[in-house]
Amino acid sequence: MHRELGEEGTSRRRFLKAGVAGLAASAWAEDRVQLPFDIGERPLVKYPQKRPLIRHTARPPQLETPFSVYQESLLTPNDAFFVRYHLAGSPPPQSVLSPETFRLQVRGTIQTPQTWSLEMLKEKFETVEVVAVNQCSGNSRGFFQPRVPGGQSGHGNMGCARWRGVRLADVLKASNVLPQSKQVLFDGLDRPLVASIPDFVKALDVEQALDPDVLLAWEMNGEALPWLNGYPLRLVVPGHYGTYWVKHLHSIQVVDATFTGFWMNPAYRIPDDPCAHVAPGTTPKRTVPINRFNVRSFLTSHRAGDRIQPAGQGVTLRGIAFDGGSGIRDVIVSTDGGKQWTTAQLGKDLGRYAFREWTLDWRPPTEGSPEVLARATNRLGQSQPLDALWNPAGYMRNVVERTVLSL
Repeated sequence: MHRELGEEGTSRRRFLKAGVAGLAASAWAEDRVQLPFDIGERPLVKYPQKRPLIRHTARPPQLETPFSVYQESLLTPNDAFFVRYHLAGSPPPQSVLSPETFRLQVRGTIQTPQTWSLEMLKEKFETVEVVAVNQCSGNSRGFFQPRVPGGQSGHGNMGCARWRGVRLADVLKASNVLPQSKQVLFDGLDRPLVASIPDFVKALDVEQALDPDVLLAWEMNGEALPWLNGYPLRLVVPGHYGTYWVKHLHSIQVVDATFTGFWMNPAYRIPDDPCAHVAPGTTPKRTVPINRFNVRSFLTSHRAGDRIQPAGQGVTLRGIAFDGGSGIRDVIVSTDGGKQWTTAQLGKDLGRYAFREWTLDWRPPTEGSPEVLARATNRLGQSQPLDALWNPAGYMRNVVERTVLSL
């Protein structure tokens, strides 16, 4: 069954009226898809302000972007952008998200506590933009072998957008952060349904929080944030995994100690080694909070099993690459399973945090099943492993992906 959403404002009002309890009921299933791993069948579901997306859970909504979307453009459309929540009381109800009544509080080890409305933020501070990838820590977890607990997603828990807002650093400086301050805590308006579930609070070191690229954003790709992507205000931490990109942000607290809340410890930890991995089935001796992206690349123009037609004629392979903010230096591509490699051509540079397009003109053979691999290297010389690394949380997969085509 297919239904059309009205204009954006009408869609937003309908979504607000639905509320948290009615969100699942306001969505409707379109079809089912098979992700490319065992037990990978999922429904395609259409939520307000979204096209049909791959649903992993309904409460809270966890929606993955179909991989074909990445063929459309380097900027992921708002209605196709993935959705990840942790608490069953998500998204927040209508009563706390109205832009007229919404307030952002800044408090803690600062000289001047502040309370900001959206209009006050826009009037007081310089408005800036950054193009950046948001990627879930567990993107591609469904491919881990041995399997690990958690949401079994494909490659679609990522997206690239143009984010617009104000610098977090400017807002913090307006409150005069005290010298003994160590970390900054961020809390959104989503809430747990029972007291025993910890609220979703994340922390950045003060030095990270003062990075001028970190934004308080109200706009995404030229439009107000979609409800399911953090409306009316969210934290944007370019180069860092999405766990730090707190949605519906309403509270900033500066503290003079290291925060030890659940979502910083024990959750979202990685092995304390350069590649964030341990031997399959083992437990790391030491862990640290997950932080920046490693290097990744994907073939987007073709999917596994796609038939190259007509056989023997030239085609253009196309894909994307990104990293944690150093920028992509080059992408090499193999069309014979890794025996020989050719340097691809890099496309337009939208910024060091963005998807970088790559292309390679290729004349496929007339028989066989070509296996395409793409391997990116960033400007620090960091690249992708040819064999998949493992950790018990299923985070940070960045192996060179293999795509077998048909002739």
